[in-house]
This record gives sequence, structure tokens and C-alpha cells, in this order.
Amino acid sequence: MSNDDQTPGVTPEEQPIAAELAGETPGAAVERDPLGVLPDAGTGAEPLDPTDEAFGRGEGVGTSKEVEGLSQGQIVWGRFIRHKGAMGGIITLAVVALLALSSMGLFGIRGWWRIQDYNASGDIVNGAAPTLTLFPFSLGEHPFGQDDIGRDNFSLVMKGIQTSLMVMVVLGLITLIIGVAVGALSGYYRGRTDTVLMRFTDLVITLPVIVIGAVLGRLINTLPAKLDWPYSATQVIRDNLPLLLAVVLGLVLWTGLARLVRSEFLTLREREFVDAARVAGASDWRIISKHILPNAVGVIIVNTTLTMSAAVVLEAALSFLGFGVKPPNVSLGLLISQYQGAFATRPWLFWWPGLFIILIALSINFIGDGLRDAFDPRTKKIPSQRQMDKAMAQIVPQGATEGGAK
Repeated sequence: MSNDDQTPGVTPEEQPIAAELAGETPGAAVERDPLGVLPDAGTGAEPLDPTDEAFGRGEGVGTSKEVEGLSQGQIVWGRFIRHKGAMGGIITLAVVALLALSSMGLFGIRGWWRIQDYNASGDIVNGAAPTLTLFPFSLGEHPFGQDDIGRDNFSLVMKGIQTSLMVMVVLGLITLIIGVAVGALSGYYRGRTDTVLMRFTDLVITLPVIVIGAVLGRLINTLPAKLDWPYSATQVIRDNLPLLLAVVLGLVLWTGLARLVRSEFLTLREREFVDAARVAGASDWRIISKHILPNAVGVIIVNTTLTMSAAVVLEAALSFLGFGVKPPNVSLGLLISQYQGAFATRPWLFWWPGLFIILIALSINFIGDGLRDAFDPRTKKIPSQRQMDKAMAQIVPQGATEGGAK
């Protein structure tokens, strides 16, 4: 028996007796597991496959050599890129965004699609049906079809995607700023500050989001006319209505993030590294920004991502109900609202906006799911039926061999 295998505090002569008391066979070699993938004899845990996706999702962290010498950021990135759903979501969202931005242009830059005025009407082609063909691939003159006055549905849908993406990004930024600020101050200072901020947060939570969004969206549409504002100011508001709608929705959707950040700060402020920073004379701002906030970034990113996904659906719902984006602007929800009567005669006018709403929302949800798994090392992967069958096939021959030996 080597010195490495000896029990601490026990002489070499006493090692066989100690091993027998511990239930081990004296003189037996201890099986080493440098990768941490063998089953634990004490717990009966199943071994981990080094090629399994579970390694990339946090299982075995601290025992696997796969993460030795890597920073926390590198470990999280490794888990994230192994998440197939998240990678599929990123690719899908990137393709949709690239198609919409490149075809219709942005900030005065002309896109590659020949019809840049999405409200312009024209002659009906192919009975207003889509001219898109896959075999052989061809866009045709109107790949997504036309409406009853000859407007190109492809231009309308691409512009609607731009609106949805803009609302999603702006709302996400506003939610991030307000939610993190309120949650951090409430969780760090506690006491009266926590009471005031959380009671205000509870008040906002009790208000139905879609009702508040509908009321504020209605005010944005009607307030300039009631106040008799100049035409130029009214036109500016109408042209930037999607941006204003995103700001309004962001002012009521930050509450969930604020409560999560508060709970994280309440836990982290009692940790030893925060006490050490206080003893070293660090200011409250430095402790919050340099010590606590980086440790709560996982919760913040995941919740913000899921809020952005909900924003796409909420904007579409408000526009569908007539309280969101108004013509001459266009959004995916507005297109569904305008063309719901054509579902039986020209269903493609209804299908395309609905399809892209689903693609955008699902893509962001998959990305958020991948980020959650990447930041949470406790996430466990449920083995598939194929993996369980493979494990059983390895166990059965081993049991038969042991029975024959006896």
C-alpha cells in the first residue's frame, strides 16, 4: 500500500485493521477517478459521461478536470455553447433580424428589397397570392403575397419585424436599468429604503400590465390632439410611436427583475467577501458595483432575456387590440389585427406575421433557457431513454459475470 492510500493518523501496521472497520478489503487498491465521472460508492450516484452535455451544464463542477484553470466566464460560455436550444435560438433570431434589417434598411440606409415604401399600393400580381417558390428557389415579385389594395406583404412583415425588435431591445434596456437600480438599493440598504421601494414595487405588480399598457398607449395616441399641439410635434410623436410604446411598457415591466435582484443582494451582502470589502474601507457604491453586482449578473441576464421575449408578445397583443402601434407605422400585431378578416380568403396575410412572432419569442426563450442552465451549476440533465438503455446494457453483463463467478 502506498503512502497516498494510508489513512491519516494511522500507522502502516494498523492500516489493515482500519480498512476492515471501514468495510474495505485490506490491501485492495483504491480506484482512482481523475475525471470525477465514476459512481460514488457511498451514495450510489451514477457515473457521468465526459462527452455528455451534462458536463457543459454544470454537473461535476469542482471535480472535473474539464473546468480546471478556467475562469467563471469561460465555464459559463462553455456550458452555454453546448446548449443546443440556445444555439438554435441565436441562429434563428440572427437570421430573422438580418433578413428584416437588410431588406428594408435602417436609419436612412436603403435595403436590398426593391419595394422600400411598405405603404405603397400596386397592381395585383398572381391573384395576390405569394410568389415564393422553394424548388427552384425564387422570391418572385411578392414572395409573401399582397393585400386587397396591392401592398407588398413582404415589405410590411419585414418592417413589422424591425418594430418588434426595436420594442424588444428598448424595453429590455429600460427594464434592466430600473429593475437593477431598485432591487440593488432595496436589497443592500434594507430597512426603510427596502420598505418604501418594495411597497411601490408591489403596487405596480398589482396593476394589470396589459391594462396599463393599453391606457398609456391610448393616451400617447390621443393626447397631442386634445392638447392642440402643433402639427410638427404631433407628427414626431406619431412617427416615433413604437419607441414611446416601448418606453411605456418598460416602465411597468421592471418589477419582476427588481424583486429577484433584491433577493440576490440580501443574500450576497452577508457573504465574507463583502465584509472584507467593508473592513478595507470600500464605499457602498464600490461594494454594490464591484463586489455584489457581478455575482448577481446571472439572474439579471436570464430575467431580462425572458422579459424581452414577453415584450414581443405584449406589443403584438396591444397592437392587435388597437392600443399599440397605429398606422402609418406597422407592427406584426397590427398586421394580424388588420388582416384577421382575410383569414379564410387570403390566409397568407395572417400566417406570416404570426409565424415571425412565434419564431422571435421562441428564439429568445430558448436563449434564456440556455443562459439559465449556463449560470446555474446545480442544473441537472435528465438522461434520455437511449442513455438509460445503454447504462442498463452495461450493468446486466456485469451482474451476470459476478453471478457466474460465485
